[in-house]
Amino acid sequence: MADAHRAAAPRDASAPLLAIEGLEGWYGESHVLHGVTFDVRPGEVVTLLGRNGAGKTTTLRAIIGILGKRRGSIVFDGVETIGMPSRLIARLGVGYVPEERGIFASLSVHENLMLPPRVKPGGMSVDDIYALFPNLRERSRSQGTKLSGGEQQMLSIGRILRTGAKLILLDEPTEGLAPVIVQQIGRTLQRLKAEGYTTVLVEQNFRFAQTVADRHFVVEQGRVVDMIPNHDLDANLGKLHAYLGV
Repeated sequence: MADAHRAAAPRDASAPLLAIEGLEGWYGESHVLHGVTFDVRPGEVVTLLGRNGAGKTTTLRAIIGILGKRRGSIVFDGVETIGMPSRLIARLGVGYVPEERGIFASLSVHENLMLPPRVKPGGMSVDDIYALFPNLRERSRSQGTKLSGGEQQMLSIGRILRTGAKLILLDEPTEGLAPVIVQQIGRTLQRLKAEGYTTVLVEQNFRFAQTVADRHFVVEQGRVVDMIPNHDLDANLGKLHAYLGV
């Protein structure tokens, strides 16, 4: 592989799985990220909270490498990825579930699940994914256009789990979903956490985030301006409301 020389020595188990330092990013000439810094420990779920336009989704796009221009440092599993294209970052074990979900409408559920290649050993089998999301088993032959919003979200998450990714980037997974589906997504994230998956979650619903996350990073104007441990969230609701404008 062209970037094999970047491979790092075995990672210190106490080190963050993802460490971001001074991350800047641009859309064309528009400077959007202004020095984002945070880290994520192995097996941890962290959320990026903030108002619309704060830079949360842009941060995920920078991590996976689909933001046009980036500067700073993004170290994943001991490997500096800031100069890598997205395909190589994905091969390292980073999976991205965008807000728009990216379901292929003309393909069946099963075909959508089988589409992305495995990038790492240990990815879930299709049967494992169907056990995690029974709705998908029932709809396995249905086309993407026939799925509800909640089923599309389950499919987009399941597709990443099959690849063997060990870091999952989730952008607004509960947006527009019925409460019962939101609860199911929450249970799924809790189960994945118990199985050792690491997740960075962009979420507007901080009450949902509170049910799954370990830490919350507040993003304002392209910077991380605060970190709130989950056990301190209720004690900081006034500050959080001010950040989010709610």
